[in-house]
Formats: sequence, C-alpha cells, structure tokens
Amino acid sequence: MTSQRQSISLQDAIWGGSVPLEIQLSPEECRTYDKSDPYFIQYPRLSYLPFLLPRLHGFFTPFLIHPDVAHHVGWFSYEDVPLKWHYPLGLLYDLFSGAPPAQVNDSDKDDHTSPSQQPSTLPWRLTLHFTDWPGDQFVQPDAEGKVLHDAFINSVKEADFLRNGTAKGIMSLSKDDSTQLWNAVQEHNRSVFDPIFQKLLYAQGAPLRHIPLKIYLPSSPTASEPSTGHLRVVQSLITPFLQGTKEPQTLGTALHALLPTLFPSRRTPILARPVLHGAVVPMSSQVEGLLQEVAYLDGWLHVGLVMMG
Repeated sequence: MTSQRQSISLQDAIWGGSVPLEIQLSPEECRTYDKSDPYFIQYPRLSYLPFLLPRLHGFFTPFLIHPDVAHHVGWFSYEDVPLKWHYPLGLLYDLFSGAPPAQVNDSDKDDHTSPSQQPSTLPWRLTLHFTDWPGDQFVQPDAEGKVLHDAFINSVKEADFLRNGTAKGIMSLSKDDSTQLWNAVQEHNRSVFDPIFQKLLYAQGAPLRHIPLKIYLPSSPTASEPSTGHLRVVQSLITPFLQGTKEPQTLGTALHALLPTLFPSRRTPILARPVLHGAVVPMSSQVEGLLQEVAYLDGWLHVGLVMMG
C-alpha cells in the first residue's frame, strides 16, 4: 500500500513522463528525396500521436510532393511497422522501441524521460506518412476528429462498465464535463482531467467489480496478419480480490490466471516481465491499487510483456 506522498509522487512521474521523438517524413512522399528536416519534440507518454498531425503537416508542407494532402490522413510507422493511432505513445514505445524497461530500484526520479530509455533508443525515430493508409490494420480518422474522440470515449465506457457493472458513470457526465474530459486529454491538462476521472473511478459509490486490464503479448506473424510487429491482446474478467476470498488480487495472480504458461509463478517473473509506463511492475502489486494510481487516461491498465533471456 502506497502512502499519500508516494501516490502523489508516482502520479506526478507518470503525468510528467515523456519520450523524445524524431519524426521524419517518408522519403517516398518527399520532393527532395530523403532530405526533409526532421521534427523534434518531447511528447507526453500518456498522449496520442494523432494530436501532432496538424503541426506536423504544417512543418512538412514545404517538403511534400502533394502539399494539399489533408493532415488527418497522416499515420506513423517504426521500422516499417504501422503504429496503432489509438494506443498511447508510452504504450507504443514500451511495445516497439526495444528499450529495456526500468527496474523498481532505479533511483532517478527527476528525469521526465523513463530511466529505461538508453541513448541507442533515443530519440525514438518515427516515420510520418500521408499516403498508402494501412486500411487492413486500422480505421482512418476523419477531419473533424470525431473518430479519435469516439475511440477514446468507447474505451472509457468499456473500462467504466468493467469497474462498476454499468457505464452510467461516463454516460451521466454533464455535457460540460464530457467536453472538458476530452479537451484535457488533447491538451494533457491534469488539473482538469483528474477531478472528472475521479467521478468515474467509483461512480456508483460501491466496490469495484472488475479491473480494466489488457495484456500485450508479442506474437509471431500469422497467415491472416503476416506483418511484423503483431501483438496478441489478452483480457478477461479480473476481480479486485481472489475468488471467494478477501485476499487482494495481485498482478502476479492475475497474470498466472490469464497466461499460466508464461507466468507459472504468481510471485516471480520467470519467462516474461510485466511493464507499465516504461518500468517493470512488481508481481506483488495489487491490481486495484495500480488502477487507482497508474491507469492510462482511458481508465485501463495497459501492461506490455517483455520476454526474458
């Protein structure tokens, strides 16, 4: 159980976490082949890459073969792997960059960049495309941003339903609160976001029913999905307490229940390590505590797995 001071410090670190990016225009779309200037930015881990598209379009317009292309058709790739636009940047970095995660005994608390990020992986070099949308992998956003908004809100609704057995929390927010919530996500505004999110966390004033938890497991390409960078997303109904007991559910017990082959031990990682916000998560961490302290902005615990050995 974390103290209030530790809780505040942890949340400060998560909201302050960022990844330095070097974004290069795809050579195939550049009028001066492979000669466009890169765009550098220190970007929040909790935020989403599509929010960058208007400014990136403006920056790269002089270099584009077709400068009249709409900004919302832009998409990002890393080493030829298209990046899912509805995943937070921090999750994408943890899953694809290859950077080793920070250990729990890492002591550098002041650096807003995760201690796991080594010089060889920073800045994270992404490629920006405005053509050849990978429609076989994900839906294209629209010019008004409605698709982005709806994808986020639907994820919030799903998390709300799992926590409380109903999505009345998000559905009963006032129009002003709903608008402010989305604006806070786009602007990375914690002071506006936190009070509204707290209304959702225990919307019914009752104990949590389930923990919104998704596990991201690297997977080999398949016939239906032959591309590299394929992920298997695992989720199930995870209760805050072990079934029929008052013993708190830990990340270790949840992972053992979901993936017993990968996690034969409930206490010690043997074949894979769980990573959240760039750091290895202790197997003894209680999942309800994690949800309260380190959930992503959509209310989910997005846990990546890094294979050992």
